[in-house]
Amino acid sequence: MSQCLRTTLNPPKTLLRNPTNSSPVSSPLIHLPKSKKHSRISMSQQNQQELSLDSLINSTRKEEVLGAIKGSLSYCLTETSLNKTVPALKSKVRGKVRDIYDAGDYLVLVTTDRQSAFDKILASIPFKGQVLNETSLWWFDRTRHIAQNAIVSAPDKNVTIAKKCSVFPVEFVVRGYVTGSTDTSLWTVYKNGVRNYCGNALPDGLVKSQKLPSNILTPTTKADDHDVPITPEEIVKSGLMTEADYCEVSSKALSLFEYGQRVALEHGLILVDTKYEFGKGCDGSVLLIDEVHTPDSSRYWIAHSYEERFQKGLEPENVDKVLPDAPADLVCELAWRYILLYETITKSQFELPLTENFASSMQEPIHDRISRNVELALSSLR
Repeated sequence: MSQCLRTTLNPPKTLLRNPTNSSPVSSPLIHLPKSKKHSRISMSQQNQQELSLDSLINSTRKEEVLGAIKGSLSYCLTETSLNKTVPALKSKVRGKVRDIYDAGDYLVLVTTDRQSAFDKILASIPFKGQVLNETSLWWFDRTRHIAQNAIVSAPDKNVTIAKKCSVFPVEFVVRGYVTGSTDTSLWTVYKNGVRNYCGNALPDGLVKSQKLPSNILTPTTKADDHDVPITPEEIVKSGLMTEADYCEVSSKALSLFEYGQRVALEHGLILVDTKYEFGKGCDGSVLLIDEVHTPDSSRYWIAHSYEERFQKGLEPENVDKVLPDAPADLVCELAWRYILLYETITKSQFELPLTENFASSMQEPIHDRISRNVELALSSLR
């Protein structure tokens, strides 16, 4: 039996690229060190940007962004119908966040502002779709040295055109810490006594929010309305993937996560866990698809305060979960935090509408803009 099916506790070291440059760095291979009894964030101090939650969420940038958010509350991109406005699009599949259109050899993925939790649509968050799309594109571009991806073009702020591929029916969830609250989260199963989870042997004595000795892969497959944890052996035995495909994809997933942790840490954040999806192109190549390291697919903590709070038994500070109670304030605060995470990771300023009041800015309606941009992009691919 292949080593990749027996254990995922020792991920391969990955050639890292400078996050601000697509060229490989020439320094020795870099990887996050394994933790001791009580996990500690270890890094060169000059590479760590010390961030506090208060300074992040109450920065001077926040007032400017909130003005645009409040002016856009009534203009969220909640639904699209490009199959009625773009002749080349054949059909539509509505996901929790993305609307996916069939364009022959390509898929047109429109990331909306819909907010969901536990498979239910809860609200629409201004600019969320743009943030998710641009965040994924940023990561897709910077991880080509680890995994090929299906991206063809991004003709609009909310749109990605991708190659069609055969999607593996497995989500590759990678975890670096013992945390979570759902039935399938690592902390939930661990505190209930599970010591072998998705093929990973877990030591006794771990506590909530502790860093794992090594990053682990906990794959899941979809049931009707929830994710089902599965072992590598079960994936191969049930025919969901061949052994060769699983070994290749699992290696890429662990390498992507290691790289993501490195980049996040340099920007004052901890990439705690995330999920990846992969498919096979028409030429048989394995492709990274869907989204990468977005606030929707990933959990981020504040690095600077992690160790002290962990030692005191406190929950780590996070950017996307601490929200006020009032619904309107919650929507604005969540929109701000999506933008905040994008700007913190990419070190680039998120593009806001031309004026604070979206309604008076005389901009082209969002759906019209997307339709026009998609039609132009598809015409260039024919």
